[in-house]
Amino acid sequence: RQCLAGRDRNTMLANKECQAALEVLQESPLYDCRCKRGMKKELQCLQIYWSIHLGLAEGEEFYEASPYEPVTSRLSDIFRLASIFSGMDPAASSKSNHCLDAAKACNLNDNCKRLRSGYISTCSRELAGSEPCSRRKCHKALRQFFDRVPGEFTFRLLFCSCKDRACAERRRQTIVPSCSYEDKEKPNCLDLRGTCRADHLCRSRLADFHTNCQATFQSLTSCPGDNYQACLGSYAGLIGFDMTPNYVDASTTSITISPWCSCKGSGNMEEECEKFLRDFTENPCLRNAIQAFGNGSDVNVAPKNPPPAVTAAPRAEKSPALPEDVNDSNTALDTSLISTCSPVQEQGLKPNKSKEQSLCYSETQLSTDTTPEQKTFVEQKAGCSRRRAGRILLLVLLVPILLGL
Repeated sequence: RQCLAGRDRNTMLANKECQAALEVLQESPLYDCRCKRGMKKELQCLQIYWSIHLGLAEGEEFYEASPYEPVTSRLSDIFRLASIFSGMDPAASSKSNHCLDAAKACNLNDNCKRLRSGYISTCSRELAGSEPCSRRKCHKALRQFFDRVPGEFTFRLLFCSCKDRACAERRRQTIVPSCSYEDKEKPNCLDLRGTCRADHLCRSRLADFHTNCQATFQSLTSCPGDNYQACLGSYAGLIGFDMTPNYVDASTTSITISPWCSCKGSGNMEEECEKFLRDFTENPCLRNAIQAFGNGSDVNVAPKNPPPAVTAAPRAEKSPALPEDVNDSNTALDTSLISTCSPVQEQGLKPNKSKEQSLCYSETQLSTDTTPEQKTFVEQKAGCSRRRAGRILLLVLLVPILLGL
């Protein structure tokens, strides 16, 4: 920390003591540590993280790794909740304002209602001077709301699906954009990024957004690991900072998200600025995640535990599995009995007393584990042991008769 204070990276590394200290940190557990969003000492944890990793970075990288622990769980329950509202009676659903429904749901929860009322009041309060509101206080109230209220409420407010402009405008006004988002003039996006990176908390949230929402063509959903929750959570984590994103208009046909900035006056950095802005405005991962939540369609997008590969059991030939649907198993059982046993009898071949015979017995035994009706059906149809016992009994009755002749 002393080496970083007031020095750039090259100056720091020129000092042998600083270089040695950095090398020791790289080999220590501190190098791999990460922070939890919303933890009690989050800011202190992030300061430790950046004091190490800023010394290792070759200048300011375009994308920085997230200092937060990766999100492995999914939003299946919350998405399923959203699907209940989006999949209601089509006639009623087409007229329903899902964003208004989300606000009503929030008002039914004491914590959500209190914190939402708090930030609306703070962000709507006009000041005596030329400033319409205290943006700093508004941002703080917004951060408290999104950090302390469960996603089942906040996500429904932010990502509710809309079919008319009134709904879409309500969605755009969720964060009171006149105070928290809009300003008199749009700053340059790279200047805004520089301001954000000067603050450890904002820098961390921006890095988290790039880690979890950076579009990739190596997944089904265009999101890293097909994880919508991670992307939507990192998006919500940006709200309440200078980099706060929002819907640019009340369009119902397309979703366009952007921070309050433009690339005017970028000079020779215009290409980098446009690339940074497109990560918001033309991001298929972010767009797909928002649309999926509004439609309640994230359930089972990518199963956490894929089903194991089906492999043949070593002794499968001796005990064929019963069909899953017991009600339709009569025909299946009958077919398996005929296919495995009838060739031995019909062709008059001498059965091999190990394989074929044990197979016939095992299938007869299987029939006793089914319902009484199935057992009767199988016994009446065919069973190798029963046929063989019948032939032996017939011979026993015929021998005395033949001897008598």
